[in-house]
Amino acid sequence: MRRVLSHGSFLRFYLLLGLALCVVFLIALGGRSFIEQVRREDYREQLAALPMSLMTQQLADLPVAQREERLGRFSETLGMQLSLRSLEDAELGYFERTRIERGNVVVAESPWRLRQRLPSGNDEGSWMLEATLVAWSERQWQGSLVLLGEWLADTPANERATAMASLRAGSWPLTLLSTLPDDLTLEQQFQLTLGGVLTRLATDKLAITLLYQLPNESQWVQAGPISRGDTLPVNLHLPLLVGLMIVLSLIVYLIMRSIEARMARLELAATRIASGRLETRVKVESGDFLGRVGMAFNGMANQVQTLLRGQQEMIRAVSHELRTPVARIRFAVQMVEDMTDQPAIRRQLQGIDADIAELDELVDEILTYARLGGETINGAELEMALVECRAMAERVIDTLSPLHKGLSLTLDPGDDIELYAEPRYLQRALQNLVGNACRYGKSQVVIRLCGEPNLVRIDVEDDGPGIPLEARGDIFKPFARLDDSRARSSGGYGLGLSIVQKIMAGHRGSVTIDTSPTLGGARFTLLIPRRDLPA
Repeated sequence: MRRVLSHGSFLRFYLLLGLALCVVFLIALGGRSFIEQVRREDYREQLAALPMSLMTQQLADLPVAQREERLGRFSETLGMQLSLRSLEDAELGYFERTRIERGNVVVAESPWRLRQRLPSGNDEGSWMLEATLVAWSERQWQGSLVLLGEWLADTPANERATAMASLRAGSWPLTLLSTLPDDLTLEQQFQLTLGGVLTRLATDKLAITLLYQLPNESQWVQAGPISRGDTLPVNLHLPLLVGLMIVLSLIVYLIMRSIEARMARLELAATRIASGRLETRVKVESGDFLGRVGMAFNGMANQVQTLLRGQQEMIRAVSHELRTPVARIRFAVQMVEDMTDQPAIRRQLQGIDADIAELDELVDEILTYARLGGETINGAELEMALVECRAMAERVIDTLSPLHKGLSLTLDPGDDIELYAEPRYLQRALQNLVGNACRYGKSQVVIRLCGEPNLVRIDVEDDGPGIPLEARGDIFKPFARLDDSRARSSGGYGLGLSIVQKIMAGHRGSVTIDTSPTLGGARFTLLIPRRDLPA
């Protein structure tokens, strides 16, 4: 079954990866095709810009009655079918009309169809020049330059530069020459003299340059170099690359977001189990590698819960079973003590009775520790009530003061503090800390209460030897002690601080240890969060 899940998960992973790559490839292919289409349209528009701009500007300057004659001249020179239409009556789409109104050339292919708006001229209304031709050929190249030369010849010499600048040259860089290039042959110069258009090809750049001599003048107009426009411009490459990066980033983000969300749920479950909520489990959604991790995690949680539950049940059972023989031994000791009057035997019996009391106290500590392991998980089974912290601290002092007459147990003055908590367990935690301070303190133990907006802080300080820094991480472990002795003089069983920590965990609080800034000994601090009172 595991092998089937493993192969299936890998298959799904590779299928997802292949699908993502296919999507990226199709997007890249579509983007490339789109950009190429835009590039071709832009190249055609740049190619048709000069002849269309030249014709529309001349037509706009003519009266309406003379335009038909000039259209015929243009049509014969360029090999195009030309017509003028009213822009209001033309059947145009929204984008075509917008571009034409801006003065751009709109080009359609198969067959070529060129349309451009006439600039504001001698007539009222908006007119559009429409040119139709089968394909762009050498005739259009040469005819455009002939019309440009004739137009410049009719323009005063001092205005020719301004006139050329007013044209939309597109991919036709225009230059007015006073001398011919040095690399022309005699045949090429003779061709220009006869009124022909000289076409030159730069083989290194695959660019075309056209030359034409103005009629009856010693000036030449040069158009070019005109590139073929086959290379993809940088300003079109960049959006394609950016688009690919965005798509790839989005795919990676979606995959990582799914993995991160599932890992976050796994982390949350581990945190809950670490806080004592052993019933927490991870929801297994699939059989991939994260699903297998979740199943392994759930198996581990089941095993841990079973082991801890068995350990607690065993501790309870052993502790309960110990109470009966301890009670029988105590009863027998009391009977023997009543039957004898010898002082030596009575002293031995009193020592045995003290040992029995110590053993009984140890059993009680073990039972309390085992009981807290089940009752304080997330505070779910604690019976909460309103606790007056100052009165609770005074009760603890009243209880322990008679047992430690050589010490000064004091409570710092302050305001009354109320806290919603489990009264019996909270007092037990404070009593354990105060008892620990009395056991190791030299002459003074102080309890301080501090109420904050979100929690209540209780400090227990003593003037004893304190706790070494390296030992502070182990003192809350069960049966942990600062020394290896179990002498009655030092007292304790190593469970008191562990019980305090469990009680604080049940209240969603904490217990910390540091050095008392005023007494120089140890300072234990209880941090108990405030809870809202039940309705």
